[in-house]
Parts: sequence; structure tokens; C-alpha cells
Amino acid sequence: MGVHAQRQSVIRCPQCGFQKAETMSSDSCQVRYECRKCATILKPKAGDCCVFCSYGTVPCPPQQTQHLDM
Repeated sequence: MGVHAQRQSVIRCPQCGFQKAETMSSDSCQVRYECRKCATILKPKAGDCCVFCSYGTVPCPPQQTQHLDM
């Protein structure tokens, strides 16, 4: 019985509020993201592995999988 991680997340820029749906990599964490509206470079907050964990509606697949294994 395999549970698949969600790969879609809406990332929100903390600078301008712009939101965009993005597809996340299934096996790596994205540590840099450029806002399509204001060009702010987003980096993970302290303690988060990637920008999706910090600014997305869904955490990255590696984190989703880690929580399922607990």
C-alpha cells in the first residue's frame, strides 16, 4: 500500500503576496525560488529544508514522506 506525496504547491511571495502553483521535485528540496512578479529571491526560513516548506501550501515531497514514516 503506497502513499504518494503531493507534488503541487502554491508558493506565496512574502514580499509582494504573489502566488503561483508550482510542481515540486519528488526527490530533492528547492532552496532558492525567484518570485515571478517582484523578482525577490526566496530562501528557506531557519529550520525548514526548502522554500516550499517555508512559503508553500504543501511541504516538499521528502518532508511529506518523512512524516508518513513516523
